[in-house]
Amino acid sequence: MFYIANNSHDPHYNLAFEEYVFQHLHLAEPCLLLWQNEPSVIIGRFQNTLGEINQEYIKQHHVHVVRRITGGGAVYHDLGNLNFTFIENNAKEKSIDFQKFTEPVVQALASLGIVAEYSGRNDLTIAGKKFSGNSQCHSRGRTMHHGTLLFDARLDDVQAALNVQGDKFVFKGVKSVRSRVTNISEHLTQPVSMQEFKSLLLAHLFAGQPIKEHSLTEQDYEQIKRLRTEKYLTWAWNYGHSPAFNFKNRHRFPCGEIEVCLQITAGMIKECKCYGDFFTNESIEELERKFVGQKYQEDEIASIIKQVEIGDYFGQVSQAEIFSLFFR
Repeated sequence: MFYIANNSHDPHYNLAFEEYVFQHLHLAEPCLLLWQNEPSVIIGRFQNTLGEINQEYIKQHHVHVVRRITGGGAVYHDLGNLNFTFIENNAKEKSIDFQKFTEPVVQALASLGIVAEYSGRNDLTIAGKKFSGNSQCHSRGRTMHHGTLLFDARLDDVQAALNVQGDKFVFKGVKSVRSRVTNISEHLTQPVSMQEFKSLLLAHLFAGQPIKEHSLTEQDYEQIKRLRTEKYLTWAWNYGHSPAFNFKNRHRFPCGEIEVCLQITAGMIKECKCYGDFFTNESIEELERKFVGQKYQEDEIASIIKQVEIGDYFGQVSQAEIFSLFFR
């Protein structure tokens, strides 16, 4: 097995790095990656991004939102979380087998005196609390398995970043299941730093043998940077690949009650309807048409609202109040 070092904390780059190694770097032996992200929500391949995040928290705390190429639920990463990735050639195997790749991690933790278990569909737990979520994909005779290891993560942030008011969304995608979580560090008999934990895990995964490293070329790094820019930094990948969903929100203002209903497909507004008991002499249908075909994105919606005299359509209500109906 080869170890490929990656010291970046940029989630857009790290997911590009992982995909590049998986799809384009064909080595004779399996590969291992260990990597960390600065605060990020990593969205499952088939999930609706907006349904998985607390948008206000994400914006206020500058949390990255990035979609990965594997299925499963959304997870929160910060520098207290260590990610591991196994990549191997397996031309005949297409079934999902999480235990094959998580067992070495369970054994490594056992060497530190921690009893961990494979639990449920794709989790690792300690005393019934989740510390690792795992996912897999297969492509062209290769398997990639990756997972999280909550070592010393800010657990309050984990919950806050993934919390969303679900009553306003009707999803046609895959929703994450929220679980009780714990940090590995809480169960150690002696304090261990993240770097020490990473070194211990790496040594165990190589069974005490010398760690064989594979170095990427400058051309490899250039391709990773290109993939980061052209895919993992784009709205189209991170939001636009979301499944179809419906959104509705309503509030009572001095002018009356206003309800906004949206049908959204691939991150684009396909239908917009405004309902309520307000009075107007303007064409609400004309206003609704302005939103159709636009990205369901804050700056896009704000731009449209700023270009119209909202009071002409609804009466005594501000642009900010109408904007809030589209997202909160």
